[in-house]
Amino acid sequence: MDFNSSGGGNELHNNQFYQSEESKPLLGEMSAPLEGNNNKLCAGPCKRTLQHCSSGMRYKLLQEGDIQVCVVKHPRTFLSKILTSKFLRRWEPHHLTLTDSSLASATPTGYMEAALSYSTIEDLQLLSWDNAPKYCVQLSFPGGTVLLQAANSYLRDQWFNSLQWKKKIYKYRKVLNNPSRWEVVLKEIRLLVDMALTSPLQDESIHQAPLQIISTLLADNTNLSTQDHENIIVAIAPLLENNHPPPDLCEFFCKHCRERPRSMVVIEVFTPVVQRILKHNMDFGKCPRLRLFTQEYILALNELNAGMEVVKKFIHSMHGPTGQCPHPRVLPNLVAVCLAAIYSCYEDFINSRDNSPSLKEIRNGCQQQNERKPPLPLRLLRPEPLTPAPTGLLSLPPPPTLPFSPPPSIVNSSEILVELERNNNTANARRKGPGGGDSEPNLIDCLLVSPALNALSIQLPAQADCVLGCFALILKMLSDYDDWRPALASLLQPIPFPKEALAHAKFTKELKYVIQRFAEDPRQEVHSCLLSVRSGKDGWFQLYSPGGVACDDDGELFASMVHILMGSCYKTKKFLLSLAENKLGPCMLLALRGNQTMVEILCLMLEYNIIENKDTQLQIISTLESTPVGLQMYEQLCDRQRELKELQRKGGPTRLTLPSKSTDADLARLLSSGSFGNLENLSLAFTNVTSACAEQLIKLPSLKQLNLWSTQFGDAGLRLLSEHLACLQVLNLCETPVTDAGLLSLSSMKSLCSLNMNSTKLTADTYEDLKAKLPNLTEVDVRYTEAW
Repeated sequence: MDFNSSGGGNELHNNQFYQSEESKPLLGEMSAPLEGNNNKLCAGPCKRTLQHCSSGMRYKLLQEGDIQVCVVKHPRTFLSKILTSKFLRRWEPHHLTLTDSSLASATPTGYMEAALSYSTIEDLQLLSWDNAPKYCVQLSFPGGTVLLQAANSYLRDQWFNSLQWKKKIYKYRKVLNNPSRWEVVLKEIRLLVDMALTSPLQDESIHQAPLQIISTLLADNTNLSTQDHENIIVAIAPLLENNHPPPDLCEFFCKHCRERPRSMVVIEVFTPVVQRILKHNMDFGKCPRLRLFTQEYILALNELNAGMEVVKKFIHSMHGPTGQCPHPRVLPNLVAVCLAAIYSCYEDFINSRDNSPSLKEIRNGCQQQNERKPPLPLRLLRPEPLTPAPTGLLSLPPPPTLPFSPPPSIVNSSEILVELERNNNTANARRKGPGGGDSEPNLIDCLLVSPALNALSIQLPAQADCVLGCFALILKMLSDYDDWRPALASLLQPIPFPKEALAHAKFTKELKYVIQRFAEDPRQEVHSCLLSVRSGKDGWFQLYSPGGVACDDDGELFASMVHILMGSCYKTKKFLLSLAENKLGPCMLLALRGNQTMVEILCLMLEYNIIENKDTQLQIISTLESTPVGLQMYEQLCDRQRELKELQRKGGPTRLTLPSKSTDADLARLLSSGSFGNLENLSLAFTNVTSACAEQLIKLPSLKQLNLWSTQFGDAGLRLLSEHLACLQVLNLCETPVTDAGLLSLSSMKSLCSLNMNSTKLTADTYEDLKAKLPNLTEVDVRYTEAW
C-alpha cells in the first residue's frame, strides 16, 4: 500500500504538517502566537506523553520486531466511527524494521507493500478509547491510519517510544542539515538535547544520534563565530557527561582548545568530558581523535596563568585523594597521550629519515660518501629562523683520530646537526651479525658515545619544545604516585620513544627524574623494569649508564640503579658478567671515588670468578685497596675466601638437619664452625630460613640433596642456587613461596632428578617447560598446584 500517494502527501513534503505534538516547527518558522495555538491543539496528546514518561519505565530502542498491522483509509471526520466499527477485523502479521527514514516490512506485501516514511506521519499516539483494539499504537497519515497491535502493554509502549524517537530524529536531522536562520539554531540544539535527556529509551544511540547531528552541522558550517562555538558547546554539554564525543566533534573541540585556550568553556565543559575519556576509554587506537582532544585540552590548561600548576591539579583529580586510584584505565590512557604528544614533537624529523643518516650508517660509519643521498632540509613543525644551539644541548666528545679514517660527513638542517666519523673496515667486521651479514643495530647502540658518532644535537621549534616540556613533566608527575609507579615502569620498559627523542639532551634530562624514581623504588616489579624487556635489547639501565647518550652525570644514577638491582634478586653471575663485559671501566672509576655499591660489585666479581684475566684482577684489587671502604671490603673478601677454603675442605658430616625455627644467622654460624666438604644431604625443613641463606648454600661443593620444606625460601634464592649448585639432584620446595619467576631458573640444573613443588604457585606452563628442559627429572610432586 502506498502511503505517500494519498491526498495531502505533497503538502507534507512542504512541511505543512497536521499540527500535533510530533509536528512542531524545528527552526522557528512559525510565529509565537501560532506556537501558542499549537500547544492548545496538542494539549491532549502532550498530557498523555507526560503521564507516560512520569511512570519511570525505561525501554530499549527497537530496531525491528514482529507486530500486527491494520491500515484503514478514511476521511478524518469519520475516524472515531471507523475505529469503533465491528467490521474492523482484518490484521496482518509483519516483521517491521525502523530505519533512519521509514518504517518498512521484511515482507513488503499487503498493508506494508510500501515503506511508511516518517515524514508522512502526522500524528503518533496510544489508543485509549474503551472499544479500541487492545495494545495498539495509532499512526495517522494523510487519508488514513495505521494501527500497530503489540502482544502486551510493555511492547506497545516500546514501539510507541521507538517510533516517536525515530520520527523526531529524522526531522531534526533533515532540518538541521540545511539551516536557514542561524539565530534560532542554538534554540533548536537545546531542544534536541532536552529531547535526548528526557527520552524514556535507554540506548547508546539515544545520546550519540544528537551528537552526530550537531557534529555534522558544525562540520558543514565553519563560518560560525567564536561565541557561537561556545554557545553550542555549552548547549551539548549535558549529553557529553555520559558519552564520548564523535570524531568530528573532537576535531571541533580541538580547534576551540587551540584558538581559545583561556576560555572558561575549556575548564567548565571540557574537564568532565576529558575525565570521562581517561576513565572509560579502552583503546585510543580505535578513537585517535579522543586522544588528540585530550592532548589539546592539557595543552590548553598549560596556557593558563598558573600553567603547569593547573595541569598538576588535573592529574591529581584523575588519581583521586586516596593512595589508590580507583580507575585502572586512567594511567594507561594518560601515558598513551604523553607518548603520542612527545612523538609528535619529533614527527617531522622522523618523516625525514630518508634524508638523514640511517641507524646502521650512524653505528657502522662504513657507507661511502658517494653512496649517500644528498642532504635535504628537514621540515619543521612550525617554520622558524635558525637559532644557535643552546649550550645545554647534547655535545659528545670527539673520537680519537685514526690515521686511516676518511673525512667526516655532515648532514646539516635547521633542526639537527649530525657529524659522522667513519670507522675502518675492521671495526665494521666486529659489528656484523651472527650470520656474518650486517644486522640492524640496537637502538641504544646507535646513540652510544663511540668513534662512530662525533656530534649529535637536536633543537626543536618553540611550539614543539613547549609540548615536549608539558608532557615530559606529566610523566614526572605520574612517577610520583606510588600506586601508579609499577604500571608506569611496565609501560615504559620497552622503550617507547623514537631514537630522535633519546638523542635529544633536553628530553633525556627531563626523563631522568622518572628513571630515578624507578631506581629508588624498593619494589622489584618497579626497578626490574630498568633492565631490557628481553635479551638482546637494551633498556633504561644501558641508556643512563656511563657511555650512554643520556648519561649527563658522573654515574650517580648508574650507581643508584646498580645498587637497587643488586639489593633485589639480580645478584647473579649473569648480571655481574654483563657489567664486567660492558661497564667494568665505569664501575672501577666509581669505586675509585669511594662509591660503596661499586666496591661491592668489584668484590663480587672477584668472589664469583667473573674476571678471568689476571691483569684485570690485579687492577681491580689495586682499585679496591686505593680507598678505605674498598680496602675494608677487600679484606673481608679475603677472610671469606679463607673461610670458604676451610669449609670446602674434605671432611665433616655427609648428612645434616637443622632444628626447627633455625634462622639464616644460625645456618651461617654453623657452616663457619668447621669443614663441610663432604656434606651431600642438608635438611632445612620447617626452619625460618629465607632466600638470604642461599649465599651460604652455594659454598657447599658436594651438596646433592636439599630440603626446604615449609620455609620462606623464595625466587631470589632459587636464582642463586641455579647458578652455583649445578650438581644438585634432589630439591624439596614444598609449601615455599616460590613462583614461576624463580622456578623457571631451575631449568639450568640439568642434574635434578627429584623435584617437589607441592603447594607452590607453580603454573601448568612452567611445569611443562621444566619437564622439557630437565631430561633427568624422574620424580615430580605438583599436588595442590595449578599444574596438578
